[in-house]
Amino acid sequence: MKKYLFGSFLSVLLTACGDAPPAPYGVLPTESQLSWHEMEMYCLIHFSMGTFTDKEWGFGDEDPSVFNPSDFNAYQIVNAAKEGGFKGVVVVAKHHDGFCLWPTETTSHNISKSPWKNGKGDIIREFQQACEQAGMKLGLYCSPWDRNSSLYGKPEYVSLYREQLKELYSNYGPLFISWHDGANGGDGYYGGARELRKIDRTTYYGWDTIWMLTRKMQPSAVIFGDVGPDVRWVGNEKGYAGETCWATYTPQAPDEGREPANGYAKSAESIQGTRNGRFWMPAECDVPLRPGWFYHKSQDQQVKSPYELLDLYYQSVGRGACLDLGLAPDQRGRLPEEDVKSLKQLGGLLKQIFAENLAKGARLTASNIRGNNESKFGPNLLLDEDRYSYWATDDSVTTPNVIVELPGTKTFNLIRLRENIKLGQRIDSIAIDVPEGEKWREIAGVTSIGSNRLIRLPEAVTCRKLRLRVEKAAACIALSDFSLFREPEHTAVWGRAKQNLSAPKSGWKINGPVSLLNGNNAIDEDPATIAETEKTDSIPSFPQEFEIDMGKVEPVIAFTYLPRQDKKTEGMADKFVYSVSNDGKSWQEVARGEFSNIKANPIEQVTWLRQPVKARYYKLSVLRIVAGDGISIAESGVLIK
Repeated sequence: MKKYLFGSFLSVLLTACGDAPPAPYGVLPTESQLSWHEMEMYCLIHFSMGTFTDKEWGFGDEDPSVFNPSDFNAYQIVNAAKEGGFKGVVVVAKHHDGFCLWPTETTSHNISKSPWKNGKGDIIREFQQACEQAGMKLGLYCSPWDRNSSLYGKPEYVSLYREQLKELYSNYGPLFISWHDGANGGDGYYGGARELRKIDRTTYYGWDTIWMLTRKMQPSAVIFGDVGPDVRWVGNEKGYAGETCWATYTPQAPDEGREPANGYAKSAESIQGTRNGRFWMPAECDVPLRPGWFYHKSQDQQVKSPYELLDLYYQSVGRGACLDLGLAPDQRGRLPEEDVKSLKQLGGLLKQIFAENLAKGARLTASNIRGNNESKFGPNLLLDEDRYSYWATDDSVTTPNVIVELPGTKTFNLIRLRENIKLGQRIDSIAIDVPEGEKWREIAGVTSIGSNRLIRLPEAVTCRKLRLRVEKAAACIALSDFSLFREPEHTAVWGRAKQNLSAPKSGWKINGPVSLLNGNNAIDEDPATIAETEKTDSIPSFPQEFEIDMGKVEPVIAFTYLPRQDKKTEGMADKFVYSVSNDGKSWQEVARGEFSNIKANPIEQVTWLRQPVKARYYKLSVLRIVAGDGISIAESGVLIK
């Protein structure tokens, strides 16, 4: 009893003296999640069978002899990422084709059966050593879907998959992340069965058991999945989070009566998260440097420029998420020169932008300081380099302001704000003002501050005084950073003109035979409009085809298909055949394949031909769709020589 009374007295005394920190608000990040937030950027390395077969998703029947890089250099890849400002790499140890990049005992479909290094090589080991040499962190991804294994879909496969994880967790040092996606079943080789296998993705893998395994064997690693448990997928593969993006999240299942699970959740809600969500589960924004995740020579001219990457940085890291950029080594086992160049220029640009905090030396005057304790909770702590020192207010004060008097007239166009997230995500919205006559003029307003918030102003502002206003907060504030930066005029320097090979569509017309609602939407050069199969009461059958008359003979080198861009998946083509004709009657098949991963990454799909063909008509035969009962097309076109 005496101990209790003394503890209560001490608590009251500390509060009265202004030494008691604010009580935490809501759910809080773990130590591993804090480390993840601090990384801000890392890369996802896709280098496997798809590199050598020119596919995004291997079928599982690939011969291990296909894998034979001529000049593999893990350090070149890792160091290129480091020069881009990235802090780690996640290596795809096994993709959906089931080929393992380490000498595993779980399957013969692994690197020891390849000719590379006479079967004695280990790609994962070389990445581990390269990360250690470069001072980078290592993460791993082992696909749960295995299109090679005859056991897939049976209980035995789950045991095999867990053994693969145990091997990876045991032999390659500490990991910063164990990465898992939601690819769960479909057609595959499956040991020669060549069939469609579906599983109940909410129960089949036993994710809870896998998470326990990860926690035990890699305690410092965060676990990434569609629904965490530590880091959530942002819901798109375009590299951006929502303008409002909460680190807390309550996953929702797409169907009532079922629990959300990895690969089975409403991904559209992940882009924003949940205010006051049940879990601290911040978003990862994944996007490839090229259009595809694996290397394709046809995409050599489609590497994102440093300016495009900087935009993605602002829309991911600048919104409290992490950026996960996909890198695709080529058949040599190296990153191509253009990819390395773009990464290096991004890194240089980031160093230039954040080299000088223009708010340094400012005098800050706050409307309220917690317990009037200037040294422990004063606004001056906004200007130090510590992410977890902070300006705090009394418990009853949730809408304070601070006046920032700069050491001189400064010109800036970028503002950075951070909360001490060890105490939760407390602030809902903040506004920034500058003097205008005898009044204040608002120049920016943002929501969901969290671990990092970057405000990119449309125009540079020159002033000597600013005001920061907290407009709404769920609890007294714990703001840890206020910084000003000057972004250079980089658009002219880094903008990269792209060669336009698209054939003009004037004079084109739909030639049948599928009945499309608003068929001309497929060739109107407007990505927002959609042509869709007319709905009928009959059971749909495939293939579903449509023909286009280009009005004249064109030297076609590739076909383009843009899926619908309205966040729906109905009618998206998955498997396809392209055919050409010069009279609209006799047809020649010139390409066949699948648009792998189109549901998660609905970008324009380019199908290159082995050699150009001259044709007036072309036909797209859709053999399978992602969802729905008829096809949908935002844009269809050709590239010409």
